[in-house]
Amino acid sequence: MQPMTAESSPSVLGRAASLLRAVAAGGDIGVSTSELARRTDLARPTAHRLLSSLAEEGFLDRDASSGLWFLGPELFLMGSLAAERYDIADVARPVLRELARETGESAFLSARRGNETVCLVGEEGSFPLRSHVLHVGIRFPLGVASAGLVLLAHLPDRDIEDWLSRNDLAAQWGARHTREELAQRIAATRETGWCVNPGLLVEGSWGMAAAVFDRRDEPRWALSLTGVESRFRAERHDALGTLLLRHAHELSLALSRRPGPATR
Repeated sequence: MQPMTAESSPSVLGRAASLLRAVAAGGDIGVSTSELARRTDLARPTAHRLLSSLAEEGFLDRDASSGLWFLGPELFLMGSLAAERYDIADVARPVLRELARETGESAFLSARRGNETVCLVGEEGSFPLRSHVLHVGIRFPLGVASAGLVLLAHLPDRDIEDWLSRNDLAAQWGARHTREELAQRIAATRETGWCVNPGLLVEGSWGMAAAVFDRRDEPRWALSLTGVESRFRAERHDALGTLLLRHAHELSLALSRRPGPATR
């Protein structure tokens, strides 16, 4: 067994992982070194050194003409193997398609990854005006956006208190994310079972979500609807919330029957 060096310490691995996530968030348009350093709060020389090391291992690619970074072939190979165990799109997509058809809004499934949510799959609705806040691959911390809020609300009180005591969401996501405001939205979510994000990230861009549970009855995923404010008036909340809960329950049952890590 090799001794742990400074370059293999958890802090360096964490920084490398943050860079990989930031590159992934850039999608197929690529991300510059300076922008990646800003997004990960790293000094530019440190970010460049780590990015170069990841590229040497095949985890990243850098376009020679633009200098932009993209995910590399090694991640594709690993992802292809991991998809056989973790991909739930085949189970979720029919539910998303039906939810989008019934509501006209865009439907998404996000998964909890530690203290974050990551959007896994989506289905566009028929209504021509859409919210573009939520898209496949985007990540939010728990408590932010409808998926992050509904998952946080379904956690035990001690876990919620621990998370909020260690993180100032208002500092990064705005004054509507203070502990007091989050506590009110958590209470409202627990009362109805579904939550509403009333344009907290982008004005006029609304979302609603319901939690999807695994076999142990733990909140692992979130089913969301997103759209423009005019489509999420208060008089429509009950109807949309009821549909979300019904489809979230159906998806919970379907995923609990699926063999592999998704059921554990």
